[in-house]
Amino acid sequence: MSKPLQAAQEFAAVLKERRSVRHYDPTVKISREEIKQMFELALTAPSSSNMQPWRFLIIDDQGLKEKLLPISYNQQHVLEASAVIAVLIDMKFYEKASEIYHSTANLGVMSEELRDKMIQSSLKLYGSLPEEALRRVGTFDAGLVSMQLMLAARSMGYDTVPMGGYNAEQFKAAFDVPATYEPALLIAVGKASEAGHPTSRLTFEEVTNWNSFN
Repeated sequence: MSKPLQAAQEFAAVLKERRSVRHYDPTVKISREEIKQMFELALTAPSSSNMQPWRFLIIDDQGLKEKLLPISYNQQHVLEASAVIAVLIDMKFYEKASEIYHSTANLGVMSEELRDKMIQSSLKLYGSLPEEALRRVGTFDAGLVSMQLMLAARSMGYDTVPMGGYNAEQFKAAFDVPATYEPALLIAVGKASEAGHPTSRLTFEEVTNWNSFN
């Protein structure tokens, strides 16, 4: 088997094996080094103008997971999972434009002139957007990095479930979330004690059209 074909099959297996798991082995603790490895893969995700608006709070302390339990409407996997990752949106993400584009220019892929143009363009564009528009941008990008994080976890033999069911305002207050950060979702990560069940999917024909909707 050729290496490209083997790599494609391994990637396909990761995609097909990823399921939302709600029962975890509480005795399995994922090391912080492994979690960092997951993030190093996830953080290659694309984002609008490469602004990378995502921020994260990784909760692996059992006492803090107990604190999170009622905020997440008593979903037991919050306690059982090795960690719960809060994916947040920095509503002032564009303020890192200079840092991001200076780093990009240092890679040799853009001139100093283009770098400075991109910095000013990003500050002007995103700095003038209303809050709801910034939230839409951030939510879109948070979804990209979250999916990549879940796939990275599966590739390392771990399981996840994305969680939208929690009280965002209570979460912000309980965990002292900075005022400029908005919660997007929570992701539980651990080792399944029960496999996630298969779910049906709409077919290709049901969800796609070629060139028009006629």
